[in-house]
Amino acid sequence: MKQILKRIFHHEELTREEACTLMQRMTGGEMNEAQTAALLAAFQMRGVKVDELVGFRDALLQACVPIDLHEFHPIDIVGTGGDGKNTFNISTCACFVVAGAGYRVAKHGNYGATSVSGASNVMEHYGVKFTNDADKLKRSIEQCGMAYLHAPLFHPALKTVAPVRKALGVRTLFNLLGPLVNPCHPACQLLGVADLPQMRLYTNTLQQLGIQFAVVNNLDGYDEISLTDEFKVMTNRYETIYRPSELGFSMARQEELYGGNTPEEAAAIFDRVLHNEGSKAQTDCVLINASFAIQALEPQKKIEECVALAKESLESGKALATLRKFLTLNQ
Repeated sequence: MKQILKRIFHHEELTREEACTLMQRMTGGEMNEAQTAALLAAFQMRGVKVDELVGFRDALLQACVPIDLHEFHPIDIVGTGGDGKNTFNISTCACFVVAGAGYRVAKHGNYGATSVSGASNVMEHYGVKFTNDADKLKRSIEQCGMAYLHAPLFHPALKTVAPVRKALGVRTLFNLLGPLVNPCHPACQLLGVADLPQMRLYTNTLQQLGIQFAVVNNLDGYDEISLTDEFKVMTNRYETIYRPSELGFSMARQEELYGGNTPEEAAAIFDRVLHNEGSKAQTDCVLINASFAIQALEPQKKIEECVALAKESLESGKALATLRKFLTLNQ
């Protein structure tokens, strides 16, 4: 431990294998709480490198409850969280729009940490019963195009470090890992990040892992495309900054995306959007994120085609029908 801490303090990088072993020791209970806290603080100050992030991911996926959904070629749509904006459940809403357009989604989510309502909060509001039963999850993604993987059911090893994370009360490398440890190993991902350094870190990581991806960031600090400013998109194929007007969208105001003060208020917005009764800003925000998710799945399509597919899914009622079918299968 002393040697590892010294190396981190001197800005030396761990190899992928060293990072994997370190995470295994941390989550396996081989370190005391003081050592774990020191490590997390040291990495937070120095920053996590690509090989280290991949190694930490290796360890968590080796220890997770496995689920094989590769035959469905699903996408995960997720934000890193921590942008402090308290938006409504944009990524989760976009999942149902993408599934309504005929694609398969395996959403890995949890309760909100920095916002009023995380993905698991809104799912729970609808009465969804979380499961890690492979047959139930396969039936869900097969019949409605959507499966929901509640993170705590798949990552029991994280219980070991939960008290330290709670005591620290700040973001740590585990927050970085959340979007990377979907237990079904999706081959495709739309990942929203809150700043450009994170964008570069995740892009390099996903490239190393060989995943089809689109990493998105709104330049005013949202961890999704919020249409409140210009936004940047990085994929396996290109890197571009867009203005909302270039893709036929209006600029939104930040207050228009506010998720409310309770999980119930956030769920009400979620419900209105999928009923195609949300405000223009709320609806457009979901559509643009769903559009880049579709393009991540089908990179040969122009983004304008993907926008049309997302709009058709929502306006035709297919996205809402997907939600209703999902609920019948998961309550």
